Amino acid sequence: MRLKDKVAIVTGSARGLGKAYALRLADEGAKIVVAAIRDPEVTVKEIEGRGGTAIAVYTDVSSEKSTLEMAEKTIKTFGKIDILINNAAIMLKSPTKTPVMQPSDQITVEEWDSVMRVNVKGVWLCIKAVMPQMKRQGKGKIINISSTVFFAGAPLVLHYVVSKAAVIGITRAMARELGDYGINVNCIAPGFTYSETIIEAVDAGEFGELPNLIVATQCFKRREQPSDLLGAIVFFASEESDFITGQTLVVDGGSIMH
Repeated sequence: MRLKDKVAIVTGSARGLGKAYALRLADEGAKIVVAAIRDPEVTVKEIEGRGGTAIAVYTDVSSEKSTLEMAEKTIKTFGKIDILINNAAIMLKSPTKTPVMQPSDQITVEEWDSVMRVNVKGVWLCIKAVMPQMKRQGKGKIINISSTVFFAGAPLVLHYVVSKAAVIGITRAMARELGDYGINVNCIAPGFTYSETIIEAVDAGEFGELPNLIVATQCFKRREQPSDLLGAIVFFASEESDFITGQTLVVDGGSIMH
C-alpha cells in the first residue's frame, strides 16, 4: 500500500490505459478521482468492488471551466490533491472516420486543432487547475503521459507526434517552475500498448503491419500490455521518486533507447 490515503486524479480513466492506472493506484491505497469525458462511473464501480474509494467527475480536459471543477470537486471530497495523472489524449480515428495514419498534407486544420486541444492544452489546463492546491500542500506528483512516437519520429501521425513532444516540453518546463514548491513533474512514454482503443484500431486494420514491425524492434519480442506500465506509474506517484523530476521514462520493451 505505497499510496495509502493519497488522493489521485486520473484523466481519461473511463477505459483503456487510464482505467488500468486508476485501478492500480487504488490497489496501492490511493483514493481515486475518475476524471473522464466518457462515463466514469464504470471505473468507479470497479474500484469500489475491489474495496477501494473513488468518485466520478465528468471532465473535458480541453475546457478550463471543466478542469477547475475537477480540482474543486476533488478538494471538496477529499481535502487535497496528491497526484495528477495526465492521461487523457486522442489520436483521431473512428467514430470521426479519420484514418489513424495519414500523410501530413492530408491532415486538416480541424483534425490538427482537435489533437492539440486535448493532448497539449488539456495537459496544461489540468496542471493549472491542481497547482494552487499542490502549492499550498508543499508537495505533489504530476505524471504526464507522452509516447515513444516522439523519440522514433513516427511518420503519418504528425499531429499526434507533435502533441506528444509538447508533453515532454511541458514536463521539463513545469518541473523547473514547481520544484521550489516540492512538486515533482515527470513523464512516462509508453510504446505501442494494447489498450482497448489500440486493439479496436488494430482489429480494424488501421495500423496495417505496424504492430508486428514494432515488436521486431523490441528487446522483448511480445506486445506491450497496459500492465507493463503500472510499475512506472506507481513509482512516480510514490515517495520513492521524491528526488526525481523533469524526467521522461520510456517503457516499451527496449525499442527506443535514449
